[in-house]
Amino acid sequence: MPKLSICIATLNRADFIGETLTGILAQVTPEVELVVVDGASTDGTGAVVLELFDGRPRCRYIRLPRKGGVDRDYCRAVDEASGEFCWLMTDDDVLRPDAVRTVLGLLTQERDLVVVNAEVAGPDLLTTYEARRAPVAQDQEFGPDQQADLLAVAGNLLSFIGAVVVRRSVWQARDRASYFGTEFVHVGVIFQRPLAGSTRLVADPLVRIRYGNAQWAARAFEIWMEKWPALIWSFSHLRDDAKVCVCPKEPWRRFPYLLDMKIRGCFTQTDYRKHLAGKTAPLLSKMCAYFLAIFPDVLFNALARELWVPLRRLDKIVSLELEKSRFNYRRQWF
Repeated sequence: MPKLSICIATLNRADFIGETLTGILAQVTPEVELVVVDGASTDGTGAVVLELFDGRPRCRYIRLPRKGGVDRDYCRAVDEASGEFCWLMTDDDVLRPDAVRTVLGLLTQERDLVVVNAEVAGPDLLTTYEARRAPVAQDQEFGPDQQADLLAVAGNLLSFIGAVVVRRSVWQARDRASYFGTEFVHVGVIFQRPLAGSTRLVADPLVRIRYGNAQWAARAFEIWMEKWPALIWSFSHLRDDAKVCVCPKEPWRRFPYLLDMKIRGCFTQTDYRKHLAGKTAPLLSKMCAYFLAIFPDVLFNALARELWVPLRRLDKIVSLELEKSRFNYRRQWF
């Protein structure tokens, strides 16, 4: 039995998965297997994977007859795996050098979970926008009674599934179906109740995230304003102060969060009608949200890029969000 299975769920990533797999294959050892589950891609994803896997032991490609969704497809990948631990890797990001070796060295008998840090880069992976997704300087160990502390420190990092290396028997023994459709089944599996073993949080980034390449951009408002907070706040056994470190219970009630969605190009009139119009909130709050939603998106992008960003000295990720926005004024007007 391999020590580690690197499990990838993919869909229509022919342009990116080759780079991801090439980087992984350069690091695999006899202790590692690689499992790719394809949710019925309609591009050349399968051909890219099969070419790279040809003649390689412990590399398996499973094509599903239909898309199951990210939660179900990752669960299927773990079902197909045979390793003692499973690393739930993404299909468009890349491993840092020696990432596999580092993780293998941390897979001890007393641990059930390893959470690996990540750095955030642009879509071409050339520019680093965030050096550490979890702002920790050194590795940290969390015991079974410190799950709330783990959530507080690593909750935002764990929105990224590629940070998760979990003992397969633990994953398989836990409720997964209740979290189908959340987009974050791994978070539900980890935090639904305390783990029996310990958790290691790795401070040094082992994954380089290709930021701005998510396939759920059109559903970003629903995911970050509703699904993600609903999941985090569903863990009733964890302290509220730990959950607040990740997100408010109802972030849509706070104007700065709506402004962040607008910057991303993910808060339009349609989003307001679909997600906020029927909610109960003070009149002034509803009015502010409504006027922000109906403000012309391309004009907002232009004002934010040319006036607000330089004056406020916003961070690089905000600048990237404005650049990647579907309402980028330079692409719309010129």
